Amino acid sequence: MNEKTNINWFPGHMAKTRREIGEKLDLIDVVFEVVDARIPFSSKIKDIDDLIKDKPKIIIMSKKDLCDESKTSKWVKYYEEKGYKVLMFDLMKDNINKLYTVTDELLNDLNQKRLEKGLKVRKYRALVMGIPNVGKSTLINKLTGRRSAGVGNKPGVTKVISWIRINDKLELLDTPGILWPKIDDKGVAYKLASFSAIKDEILPKDEVACFIIEYMFNNYRSALEERYGVTNIDDYSDVYDVIGRRRGCVIRGNEVDYDKVSNLVIKDLQEGYLGRVTFDE
Repeated sequence: MNEKTNINWFPGHMAKTRREIGEKLDLIDVVFEVVDARIPFSSKIKDIDDLIKDKPKIIIMSKKDLCDESKTSKWVKYYEEKGYKVLMFDLMKDNINKLYTVTDELLNDLNQKRLEKGLKVRKYRALVMGIPNVGKSTLINKLTGRRSAGVGNKPGVTKVISWIRINDKLELLDTPGILWPKIDDKGVAYKLASFSAIKDEILPKDEVACFIIEYMFNNYRSALEERYGVTNIDDYSDVYDVIGRRRGCVIRGNEVDYDKVSNLVIKDLQEGYLGRVTFDE
C-alpha cells in the first residue's frame, strides 16, 4: 500500500519547534534521533538533515523488545552503511551507557579542538528529536534516572522545547515530536497511525485496523491466527466477526461491535500482543 496520498497533520507547535531548532542549532554538539524499531524507516524524520545541517547524529532505535529483530537489523545495517551511528535499546530495561561511549567517540575531535584553542572541555549538548510517540521522553527519563519528562502513548505529550541537565557530561535539549509537513505515501501514513505517531482522527480507525490485519496476514500470519483465529481476509466483515467473537467485542443482541474490534487490533499491535513485528521492509 504505497500509493500517493496527502496526509496533512502538522500542528502549529511542530512548525514552531522546527524554527526554534534552527535558532538553537549553534549551541548543539550532537543530535539523538529516536526512531521506533518497529517502523525504522517510516518513523525517521524525512528532512532531518535539512534541519540539523552537518551536526553529528546518533540514531537511537527504541522499543527493541517489540520489534522483529531479524528485519530491523537490516535497517540498522542500511543506516550504518550510510555513515550513521545506530544503537538499539529497550529503554525501559536496558543499560544505555553505550550511548555515552558512542557520544564520546563521535565528539572526541570537538573536544580536541577546544583543548587546542585553550578552552575547557564542557558538557556535551545533545538535541533529542523524533516523531511523536517514539520514546523520546522515556529516553530522557532513563538518562536522568527520574521521571522528568511526561510519557504517554498518544502523540503530542511534549509541547515545548526545553533544556534538561543530565549530569556533568551531558545536557539535553528536549523537543516536541515533529513530522514533515506532508506525508504523501499512504503506506507510511498507515504505519504511523498504526503506532500512534499521528492522532486518531487523521485516518479512520477501521482503515488503520484493516491495514494492520492485512500486513499481519501477509507477514506474520501465525500470530494473527493465534490471537484472533483469522485464517483468511477475503471479507473484512467476516474477519471482524471472527475477531469480535473471539475477543469478546460484542454488544446487546450478540452483535459484534466493529469500533471495539478496530480499537482492539490497534491496541494489541502497539502493546505487543500480536508478537514482535517490524512493518518496514
